[in-house]
Amino acid sequence: MGSSTSRLYSAVAQKLSSSPAPQHEEYSEQPVHVVPIDPDDLLKECEKALLNRPARVQRAFAFPRNDKPSTPHRPIRVMQWNILAQALGEGKDNFVNCPLDALNWAERKYLILEEILMHRPDILCLQEVDHYFDTFQPILNSMGYHSSFLPKPWSPCLDVEHNNGPDGCALFFNQDRFELVDSTNMHLVAMMLKTNQVAIAQTLRCKETGRMFCVAVTHLKARSGWESSSQGSDLLQNLQSITEGTGIPLLICGDFNAEPTEDVYRDFATSSLNLNSAYKLLSEDGQSEPPYTTWKIRPSGESCHTLDYIWYSQHAFSVDSVLDFPTELQIGPNRLPSYNYPSDHLSLVCDFSFNDEPDRLL
Repeated sequence: MGSSTSRLYSAVAQKLSSSPAPQHEEYSEQPVHVVPIDPDDLLKECEKALLNRPARVQRAFAFPRNDKPSTPHRPIRVMQWNILAQALGEGKDNFVNCPLDALNWAERKYLILEEILMHRPDILCLQEVDHYFDTFQPILNSMGYHSSFLPKPWSPCLDVEHNNGPDGCALFFNQDRFELVDSTNMHLVAMMLKTNQVAIAQTLRCKETGRMFCVAVTHLKARSGWESSSQGSDLLQNLQSITEGTGIPLLICGDFNAEPTEDVYRDFATSSLNLNSAYKLLSEDGQSEPPYTTWKIRPSGESCHTLDYIWYSQHAFSVDSVLDFPTELQIGPNRLPSYNYPSDHLSLVCDFSFNDEPDRLL
């Protein structure tokens, strides 16, 4: 191993240590000293750390029909992923067909980083992040990302012995491509009552085009019913307030814990913000969501649902490509998570382009 690679390995190993996270309410500060890490070198380190794991599932991009005129600007790659909080995976979720050593953080963190590095998103939206300070903030800052984190007020991770702090939502963007204009942290309410769900919304300016847009990340309640629907309504109202009168378009990523038949989904699909769900474009008619974004087996049985979405303002953005999902055969009979996939939710990745002549809001 060369000296430069050794230095990289030492830096990564130090950043990936499992030191306890500081206990604060909200986090968005950037480290004072950042040592740059080359993503290609880090990807090699991930592959080296995962030599004893089975080969990862190969996924391909699909290119939906797009009648919008092409643009000379680079597309914006957006990645949405509920990465599975470490404390919940080991201590609460009880994936009956997943061996406990498959969830070992010493290796699972490399599986998560590998997935991110393979796709190199410009914007990364994560849920169930409970290793923000000791893993994701330092590593992604070293690769040029700005990062923000908002924990749940009453995170279930704190009920697990030897936890690493609360889980929450994290938002990262490539500072070479975007600059931060404004940021809003939201503690969502339902029927005027505080809930345990949060969201981050940030207005960004694209350095290449000068265009502004708002990106939001959230994780709604894991049970259907009035509370989940009310949280979605509260999020929509907040986003309407942020963009009202400005014409700033939206990209909204999250684990909504809602099937397409539920009220939360319908509220987003029919809102005045003119939103569309990017992953509908994988279907032949462009109107149907994928059959699953999460697939797991718990003591209560098998659970296969579509809960994760990337919403976008269809008057302002076009979808250039969408990362397809693995088949049932590729996922395997034990479902997720597994030795070769670190979460019970699959990542969503889309490439967006600005429309040269945005249509008016409908």
